[in-house]
Amino acid sequence: MSARIADWTKGEAAIVYQRCGSCGGLQYFHRAFCAACGAPDPREHRASGKGRVYATTLVCRAATPETRAHVPYNILLVDCAEGFRMMAHGEKDISIGDEVTAQFVSFAGKLVPFFTKV
Repeated sequence: MSARIADWTKGEAAIVYQRCGSCGGLQYFHRAFCAACGAPDPREHRASGKGRVYATTLVCRAATPETRAHVPYNILLVDCAEGFRMMAHGEKDISIGDEVTAQFVSFAGKLVPFFTKV
């Protein structure tokens, strides 16, 4: 198994995805195998942070006491330029189809991807 590239889940301002060397499949969030074909050790790559909004929802009710200070906040599904889809936070005025780019902000004490309009 190869060494992991640090990303936002480890506190670094980067988005990492995996590409399978056997079938070319893409996946977001680390796995030790390809979810499409089962091959071991897909390679990790840093994403550009660019994409297009697939879906958006404004959260108006805090899920936890830690998120109460952030309400309302926008949650997006973003089709990233590299070909995978991810969920992240974003500006409140973002709409489906908007081109976006990732920044990183603190949310409930953790570093998270935050998309803004291009």
